[in-house]
Amino acid sequence: MKDQENETGAEEAPEEETASAEYAPEKPEADETEEGALEGAEAADGSMSPEEEIADLQDKLLRALADTENLRRRSQKEREDTLKYSSANFARDMLSVADNLRRAIESIPEEGDPDGQALVGFIEGISLTEKELLSTLERHGIQKVEPIGEKFDPQFHEAMFEVPTSDAAAGMVVQVVETGYVIHDRLLRPAKVGIAKAGDGPSGPTDTGDKTETAA
Repeated sequence: MKDQENETGAEEAPEEETASAEYAPEKPEADETEEGALEGAEAADGSMSPEEEIADLQDKLLRALADTENLRRRSQKEREDTLKYSSANFARDMLSVADNLRRAIESIPEEGDPDGQALVGFIEGISLTEKELLSTLERHGIQKVEPIGEKFDPQFHEAMFEVPTSDAAAGMVVQVVETGYVIHDRLLRPAKVGIAKAGDGPSGPTDTGDKTETAA
């Protein structure tokens, strides 16, 4: 009996080993293990997936484009306002000149001026208003061009006629028909002048009726 039991036990032992071998879990392949480890590491450090990263970059791009467009619109609005209101300070200063001119006009009596006092006051008021006007222009960088006695300069002067004279060298400005103006270093309006011409003659235009001759 013992021999039979031993034989039976000996025969059953291999079956247990076979069962254990059949139900043993398979080991994961090396690539799958590494991929899982990488995904776990990304999840741990908060990294985004490629799709999430693309979406985030697109969102940042749209925001940057919107900011650029807003900046362009603001710059354009500021530029338009600058052009529109750039002369506001100058215009504000000119208002007092306009007020003084109006006062001078209103000072003229309607019933006449038998003793001439109103005319004297009017002339004085106009003279003071001109001084105020010139002072206002100078505050804004605008100055008169009065080139009497200077050499003719085509950049700032416009020759209207020549004056034969022995009192000044040829090409010198001897008469100003219309005052010129510059703003800082830029010409606003050239001074219209008469220039000296070599030769004997009176110090003035030879023919006041003909002023079409212009120096080259």
